[in-house]
Parts: sequence; C-alpha cells; structure tokens
Amino acid sequence: MIRFDSDYIEGAHPSILDALVMSNLEQHIGYGCDEYCERARNIIREHCKDVSLGVEFLIGGTQANVTVIDALLHCYQGVISAESGHINVHETGAPEATGHKVIALPSADGRLSLEQIKECYNNHWNDHSHEHTVQPGMVYLSCPAENGLIYSKSELTSISDFCHSHGMHLFVDGARLGYGLMSEGCDFTLADLASMCDVFYIGGTKVGALFGEAVVFKGEELLRSFRYAIKQHGGMLAKGRLLGIQFEQLLKGGDDCLYFRLARQANSLAKKISAAFGGKGIPMWIQSQTNMQFPILTKEQQRILMEKYVPELWCKYDEGRDVVRFCTSWATKEENVEQLCKDIEELL
Repeated sequence: MIRFDSDYIEGAHPSILDALVMSNLEQHIGYGCDEYCERARNIIREHCKDVSLGVEFLIGGTQANVTVIDALLHCYQGVISAESGHINVHETGAPEATGHKVIALPSADGRLSLEQIKECYNNHWNDHSHEHTVQPGMVYLSCPAENGLIYSKSELTSISDFCHSHGMHLFVDGARLGYGLMSEGCDFTLADLASMCDVFYIGGTKVGALFGEAVVFKGEELLRSFRYAIKQHGGMLAKGRLLGIQFEQLLKGGDDCLYFRLARQANSLAKKISAAFGGKGIPMWIQSQTNMQFPILTKEQQRILMEKYVPELWCKYDEGRDVVRFCTSWATKEENVEQLCKDIEELL
C-alpha cells in the first residue's frame, strides 16, 4: 500500500540522520544550551531578520501549543481559535487541562477573519458581566489551516494590528509552515511572520525532521520566562542538541535551505494530484495550494483507489460522496504520485 494519509509517516531526511550519527559520541551540555542549538537559533534569527528573537526547541506540536498558551495567558484568559483549529479538535483538551478555554469560532474554510475576532472580543467587553466569562487573551491561527489554506500578508497584518492594539497575543501554529511558505499563493516570509506575531513556530516534525518544533518569540517577559514554562510542562529535552542539529540542517543555506526545498517539492507533487482529479472532472472540496488536497469522491471511486493507496477520509460531503484527503510529504516519491495520477485517470 502507498500512503498519502499524512506528512509525518516517514522518518527524517538522510542529511539529518547523518548529522545525528556524526555527533553521536560528542559530549555537549544539555537542555538546549549546546553549540548546535545556538547555531540553529542564529540561523532562524537570520531568516527572521531579527537578532533579538527568542528561539527554543520542543519535541512536538501539542507540546509547543500547550506551553505557549499557558506561558502567555493569565489564568482567567482563553484563546480564540477556528473551530477546526488543532488545539480545539485534535489535542485531547490539552489547553483546557492547563485552565485555558479554547474559544472556538465557526469557520467555513478553516481560517479566522478579522471580523470574527473583532466580534468575539467586542462581545466579551460589551457584556456588562464580562468578568463572569473567560476573557479572550490570545488569537491562535494555524498556518496553513487544517485544510491547507493559508492567510495573506494583509490578513495577518490586520489581525496582528487588532490583537496588539487590544491587548491580545497573536500565536501562529506552524506545524506545516514550510508547506505554507512555499505555496504559490503565499506572499509573506518568515521575517514578516516574526514581525507580526508574539509567538510562532517552525514545524520540523512534518517537514523533514525526525521530531521537533522551533518556537520563535519576542517580548522581554517571555524572553526571561519561557524556559521555565518549557521545563514545567515537561518539554525540556535533556539531550537538547538532538533538536538543534536537526534545525541547523533544515534551515542553513538561506532561501535555498533544505526546509524550503523539501516543502516546495511536496507542494509540487500535491499540485499534480490535484490536476489529475481536475482532469477527470472530480471536484475539489477546497482549493488548497499546499501539500494537502481534498477531492470529493464517490464510494466506488474510494473503493478502487483504496485498493492500492491509503488517503484519509476527511468528512462526509453528501449521501453518496465523501471528502478524502491526499497528503504529500517531504519524502513522497514522484513515481508513486505518477502512478496515482494514472489510476485517477482510469476512474469511472
């Protein structure tokens, strides 16, 4: 079976494995204070064009999300998210377990609009008994969203301006950030993101690393206290160099770094899959420009394709059809995509 159900089912890029092996018997100070982590931090600061940024490395996305949310919010504050946001639907209530409610807003395309955020904020503060309800203290955006869509620079700028003029933090979940940045529809850079967000992270787990997310943040208080939050949440890896090595390998080389090349390749292969479905007249649920594609398939079309391939059943579309996700990754083989496209052409 050829799997297209996720972008983290393979291990790691060979250059990362080679670097890990080469460093295996070296002796380094622990907890992310080693020279590999420091070099990786400086590389990320160069990409972000801001030497003052804090950068810390955590193992996975849920760990990063929970640590950031709990570190930034007061105990009576919650975080605004699209109802499809990862923190709302796929993290077992982890933010709520720290005492911070996820304020989930409906979203037809997986993204939050500035108007929704304004309405949520104003509804709270215009309520005469607002102190009896959870105060919105942060806006959480997935970029790309869970369905592969991205925000424009102007949308992010407007949301950022509103958040910061109304005392809220802006946090961008970048688990698949590489695929978003390398999307043909993306008009912002890492430096733009760093200037707009209080915190975001560069996802490694889904873009070539064995594991790991690089959390990037600013602000004097967070710079002073974030490592305490990491430790308290069990996120401080003793052998921290294992994270630094991976992000150094992924991000060294400027605009031609491995991270961007891997993401660009995955997007290109996903585009071929989309074109194959389109050429067959099969509609797409949403026009994703990243590594995830969502054709609307009949039961029979699903049965035929699933004899050879493993996509992910996303949601029911109507009585006879479902939305099915085909997800490419940094390691997807071009010959597997070519074979899938041929099989799509032969569908009834």
